[in-house]
Amino acid sequence: MNNYITLSDIENLQELIDEALQLKKKNTAGEVGKGKTLGMLFFNPSLRTRLSTEKAAKLLGMEVMVMNADKDGWALEFEDGAVMDSNKAEHIKEAAAVLSQYCDIIAVRAFPDLKDKEKDEAEVVLKSFQKYASVPVINLESATGHPLQALTDAITISELKTEKRPKVVLTWAPHPKALPQSVPNSFAEVMQKLDADFVIANPEGYNLNPVITKDVEVIHDQDEALKDADFVYVKNWSSYEQYGKALKTDTSWTLTGDKLKKTNNAKVMHCLPVRRNMVIADEVLDSENSVVIHQASNRTFAAQAVLRRLLERKK
Repeated sequence: MNNYITLSDIENLQELIDEALQLKKKNTAGEVGKGKTLGMLFFNPSLRTRLSTEKAAKLLGMEVMVMNADKDGWALEFEDGAVMDSNKAEHIKEAAAVLSQYCDIIAVRAFPDLKDKEKDEAEVVLKSFQKYASVPVINLESATGHPLQALTDAITISELKTEKRPKVVLTWAPHPKALPQSVPNSFAEVMQKLDADFVIANPEGYNLNPVITKDVEVIHDQDEALKDADFVYVKNWSSYEQYGKALKTDTSWTLTGDKLKKTNNAKVMHCLPVRRNMVIADEVLDSENSVVIHQASNRTFAAQAVLRRLLERKK
């Protein structure tokens, strides 16, 4: 593994999941990162991604430098050949090259604008760092994907499943804001790599990018989709078809206790932060079915496994 930009950078998913679970059992500092530095750049806010990745790096013996790129540094220019006569004071070519002198791994978080589909799918920020940095780059969530979260989710399901081939439902839920498709995109991708009966439930107009979902069954009736589910992953996303739009805030899609009764006593997942009684009802989040805190804990070990692979350049 030379970078962790997308899930395709993982050669053997089950092997990496097993590695993460072994790291979770040990939960001790290692030596592989001694004398190495992780640099984390955030163009957008973060809580779990930032803290879990920092903890993971320190468990491996690394030093960590964190920078809020939109506040702490110069505004960056990403366009090649640009005449830099605006507010952009530094080009990514120099910035990435310099950061590569200070850091052994660079981790970047940059959300989409949700206005221009082609621009967001070009992943300009992330791919520019990948192009001009001379050290490995990690995606801490980009315009179209969140592979660290997806690895966490795969670890959590592998750890908690009681059926060899569990039924897993990714269900859309209402939200007052238009949110990216990054998390559901990566979850859909990782579930296609696991042995699971995977379906997606969302209202009409909220189908994810078909290039990502491929042959996954999409059901527009949430109650139907939830039947006999072993895991329910709840997440809002904006429309891909009418890009970035929040077509409606349909509270009938909130995951409630009554809806949970339609499942096989399913474990309920969410990447957090979660809007209570909008996305998931209190009665579900506060129940034994909720594994959202367990899931958040696994963020550390997913990041630790990826960092160790990059430090060791292990295939």
